[in-house]
Amino acid sequence: MAGHLQISVDRCKGCSLCVSVCPPKILSIGQVVNAKGHYAVQMIEADRCIGCAFCALVCPDLALEVYRIDNKGE
Repeated sequence: MAGHLQISVDRCKGCSLCVSVCPPKILSIGQVVNAKGHYAVQMIEADRCIGCAFCALVCPDLALEVYRIDNKGE
């Protein structure tokens, strides 16, 4: 099972809580400033997302949504 992370860049305040709890270490603080003036989180190596949703659970701003993708049909 794989995962897909959707990031609401304008909601993110760049607190990096999600970065610290990500088991595959695929999140980092980005280089782009959002509408509120914060450096939002970005996902690197999206294909390594395991869909654990730890990032979404710790996000105080509800800026992250995780979807699990079933790859059984491949």
